[in-house]
Amino acid sequence: MDLPELHADRLRAFLAVAREGGFSRAARALGRTQSSLSQSVRALEVELGETLFVRDARDVELTEAGQILREHAERAFLEIARARDALLSLRKLTRGTLRVGTSDTLATYVLPAVFAAFRARYPHVELRLDNRTSPAIAARVANRDVDLGVLSLPLPADLRLDGQPASELLRLEGLAAQEGVLICPPQHPLASRRSLSLQALAGEAMVMLDRSTASRALFDARMAALSVRPQVVMEMSSVEVLKRLLGLGFGLSVVPAFAARRECEQGSLRAVRLKGLPSRQIGLATPTKGPLSHAARAFVEVLRSDLRSRARGRASTAHSLAREPT
Repeated sequence: MDLPELHADRLRAFLAVAREGGFSRAARALGRTQSSLSQSVRALEVELGETLFVRDARDVELTEAGQILREHAERAFLEIARARDALLSLRKLTRGTLRVGTSDTLATYVLPAVFAAFRARYPHVELRLDNRTSPAIAARVANRDVDLGVLSLPLPADLRLDGQPASELLRLEGLAAQEGVLICPPQHPLASRRSLSLQALAGEAMVMLDRSTASRALFDARMAALSVRPQVVMEMSSVEVLKRLLGLGFGLSVVPAFAARRECEQGSLRAVRLKGLPSRQIGLATPTKGPLSHAARAFVEVLRSDLRSRARGRASTAHSLAREPT
């Protein structure tokens, strides 16, 4: 015969009587009347079809069935307490795992400071980085293989995830501007230019990120719309390798400005602004279904704060430069 579902409040009453050794003492411990406590225990016995206590005028003793029930009930309540503690730890971010998907470029040049700030604030949350192209990260977020994605927006217009437009499975939010620039060695004829049109790249030898990246897809689409055909002599997945090759005279490239800032400050590369290049943003991708974890929400706060701080720093630098005498 199947046993009925056990009620937590009746089990608590039973355990109180078993621990206190009597109904009156258990009632005082729980702040209940003795009659209501007795009714709860009696209802439990009726449900189980078992007598749980041997009652006399003063004390009560557990029957064999009562001893078995006490052992399992105490274990069950202990596990519930542990579950509550674990959930509280997640909420307080004293434990947990955060899976962040991002591109190689953003992981190299934007997120290290964000990861450092997050780790300093929440040292007990394990960080796991999933490093792929922005379209691949979008798919990982949609499938909930990662908690969130930090990627370059917009994604390719024809990107579909499980047969659906990406916008139906993802919340996409732009967080900061991502300016693309032409980079080249200082001795290149175009290095002295302050800005160029995309048409000026016709016939130029280009070293580009591979075609699986969102930035390359957008660049190719824009160039095709202008009927401009640059000569792509090499393509790869790493901006760091790309910059090394440019330094050896392999040609030109188009990368986010932040990815070449160090080399431009050192003088090993030059950056030239491009007119007509599609505007891009550092963006956040989260699933449309289900809530974000406590760790994911905390990471987003740190990410927003870091990007706002960088934007203020760039604005302050630009303002100072504008005030300098010429």
